[in-house]
Order: sequence, then structure tokens, then C-alpha cells
Amino acid sequence: MVRVRFAPSPTGHLHVGALRTALFNWLFARHHQGVFVLRIEDTDVARSSEEMSQSIMEALRWVGLDWDEGPIYQSQRFDIYRKAARSLVEKGLAYYCFCTPEEIEKRRQETQAKGGHWKYDRHCLNLPESQKKELLEKGVPAAIRFLVPEGVTGFEDLVHGHISVENKNLEDFVLLRSDGFPTYHLSVVVDDIETKITHVIRGDDHISNTPKQILLYRAFEAPVPQFAHLPLILGPDRKKLSKRHGDTSVLNFRDKGYLPLAFFNFMAQLSWSPGPEDKVYSIEEMVREFSLDRISKGSPVFDLAKLEWLNSKLINEMPLSELIEQLRPWLEKEGLWSEELIKEKKIWFEHLVELVRSRSRTLVDLVEMIAPFISDKVKYDPEAVKKHLLDPKLGQLLPKLKEDFIQLVQFTAQETEKVLRERAEKEGVKAALLIHSLRVLLLGKAVSPGIFEVLELMGKEKTLARMDNLPEARKTLEFIKDIEKSGEVKDEQQK
Repeated sequence: MVRVRFAPSPTGHLHVGALRTALFNWLFARHHQGVFVLRIEDTDVARSSEEMSQSIMEALRWVGLDWDEGPIYQSQRFDIYRKAARSLVEKGLAYYCFCTPEEIEKRRQETQAKGGHWKYDRHCLNLPESQKKELLEKGVPAAIRFLVPEGVTGFEDLVHGHISVENKNLEDFVLLRSDGFPTYHLSVVVDDIETKITHVIRGDDHISNTPKQILLYRAFEAPVPQFAHLPLILGPDRKKLSKRHGDTSVLNFRDKGYLPLAFFNFMAQLSWSPGPEDKVYSIEEMVREFSLDRISKGSPVFDLAKLEWLNSKLINEMPLSELIEQLRPWLEKEGLWSEELIKEKKIWFEHLVELVRSRSRTLVDLVEMIAPFISDKVKYDPEAVKKHLLDPKLGQLLPKLKEDFIQLVQFTAQETEKVLRERAEKEGVKAALLIHSLRVLLLGKAVSPGIFEVLELMGKEKTLARMDNLPEARKTLEFIKDIEKSGEVKDEQQK
């Protein structure tokens, strides 16, 4: 049976690169009806935290990943790692090293000064047994180093093909530090053996670790898993993705209003694709199609435009009832939700969501467009006010248009359009002047769905009330000027 693991370090929030690794492990396990194990690699006690562990699991759940076993915390298994390291010493496959960091650094510098390439010189390997025993009895701090055998260590990478390393180029790496804490190599291999991991799927940056770990599996007389190393994700500048490229935390994308399935699709398609790229795939489709031999060796670019496209496509294609369920917690957060929206006002609310979703890239966009229809307040965009509400003719035109609207018995898109265009013709102005000013007064923005559909959904009462807000909207510009002026004063004071 296929058994894979995802093993994040809880020293920070879940990074998108780590999530891609988790996704590929999860898809591989589900495709083969295997087991997905979650392991928390928190041996760095000083930098790890339970808060970050919970944050990582929250991010996995948000995307839709569940695990069959775990979480296994390495910090609870130190005695197991220590016992494993000492067992290798007893077999002659590892040895105690009493060298201090200062001594090693001195020898390193001496070697490099002579033009040589430094690796640990096995200074402690051939110490007399009596001397080793005496040092240990005295409590002299001692690390445990693995004794790298002669020969070549190779493996068939399921992405890159055959990779091999001459063992003479590997130093006798530390398994257990002198403070008793295990190294990454030791804890990873011991845990993989105990949980019977069959495939290790991880990033390219671990390729150099693999030969050392293969030697450890063999030393413990355990089956060696198959390895698949994934190409690293790049930023738009084609350099390794990092914080300088913007958000790299998974939960930040949740908080920006991306849908879990869209984000799942986006991340899964970095180095792999279930098929044509012009659709959003269900998780079931991706599980069915997933295979390691279709992973590209080239490094993918983290393209936010692709994510926005996927998210927008999903918003427009998902069933309306499902989209409203996704929207509900966001509207609750903004104090905009009421049970009326799915009861007495259900048809109206569905029409509203249907109207604005085609213009939305994220749930945040949706909430911003829905808010003016539900809230009694309007947030005016200063640029929109400046562009569309400063024409002096509006002071006379809007009250006349308001009177026209008051006379309407049916406040529909067709009727409001008819009277607006008639009013524009009577006054000798372009209809666009009234259309754009209405849009800003009603919604606070310069861009929206068709204004006459907006009027019908906004309703007669709220529309008439907001048509009186021209002075209030114009004050937005005065407020901005006051802030800018205040900033200039501060700058002058600082100078």
C-alpha cells in the first residue's frame, strides 16, 4: 500500500511551496487509495510553536486536505531518536565525536588556507576505546556521527531519473548533536521507517539530502522509499519564490477571498496538469488523473493572474446556492448578513449576487459590490467623486431626475432607463452624465454592473435617499485634501 507523508516545520505559517508538496502527496495517496500521514517536524524547539502547528493544519483543512494518521510531533519522540543513534554506534556504523565547534572551525580554516576542500576529517573515529569511555564517563559533550561507507549511492528519482553521488564526497554527518537533540536526517529516517513510508515526495532542495538518508535506511536495515523531487516554485522574476514577491502564506490567500477549490486547482497545476487549462477541475477529477510521471521538471512561475482567473471562473460557474454559502461568513464579518437574505429576501438577494458575480475576482470583491445594496452607508471613492460628481449642472439635474423617479409606479430597469434618457434629452445633456453620477451616488464607485439593473435592485426608496447625497459625497474630496495637507504639515515639521 502507498504511504506518504507531509512533514512541515512549525516555525512559521504554511508557505505556498510547502502546500504544493502537501497537495501532490495527498493526490498521490488518494489516487492509489493509500495513506497520507501528517508529521510535525518540531525538533527546533526554540523556533517551533503549537500556534504555528495549528495554523498549518488550519491551512490544510481550508484547502481541503485531510490526513489519515497524525499529527505526529517529533518533539515527543526524542528518546526514540537517541536510542536509534546509539544503536548505530553499537553496530559500528556511527561513532562519538568529541570535537567542539571551535576546534572544527579551526581545522576547516587551516584546510581552506591550503586550498583544500573541507569535510569532517574523522578526527574522533579512531580514538582508543578507553579514551572514548573515559570522555563519556566524564560527561564530555559528544555528538554522534554517521560513518559514511565507501562506494556510490544512487537512486531512481520519479521526476528527474537516475541520480548518484560518490560517497567520498559526503562527510560523516551528525545524527545526534552534543546537546542530545537529533538532526533532520536522523529524525526523518527514523520516522519514515516507523510509519512505513513508501514514497517521499518533496522539493528539489532536498535532493542533496537523499543519498545520506538512503545510507541511513540501509544502516537501519529498512526498505528504502522511492523518491520524487518537485521543481521549486519561482516568482515572476524567475527567482525562488519568497516574501519579496508578496504573500506566500496560504492563509493570506484565504483572507483575500480566494475560494479553496480555485486555490487547490492553482497550486496543483504548478508543475502538473489534469488536462486542458481552461477549466476548474473538481478534486475528484484531480485525484483520478494524478500521476508523478506527468510532473514537469521545469520550475513553474507563481502567476497571480492565473489564480485570479481561476477564482473568477469558479465564482461564475459554481451553483448560486453554494456561492451564497461561501459568501455568508464574509457578510457576517462585515455585519451585512441577516436571515432575511435567505428567507423573505431570498429571490432579491439571489438576483443581486447573480448580477455582481460576473465582475468579481474574489469573495472580497463580491462583498464590496454587495455592501451598498444592504448597508445604509456608502463609501465614496475619491477618484470616482472627482471624475463624476463635480459637474455644476448636477445640482439642478439630480433633483429633477429624482422627481421623475418619484412619479414611477413600477421602479424597473426599463422604466428608470426611459425617464433618465428623457430627462437628459430635455436638459440637453448626455445621458452618461446622469448615469455616471447615479452610479457613484448609489454605490460609491465609478464601475458597476448596468446602472438600470442596479437601480431596480437598489429599490426606489434607497435610490431616492442616495440621490440627495451629492454634498456628502463631495465632502470626501475635502476630507482627502485635509489629510494630504496634514501630511504636508508633518513633513515640514520634520524638515
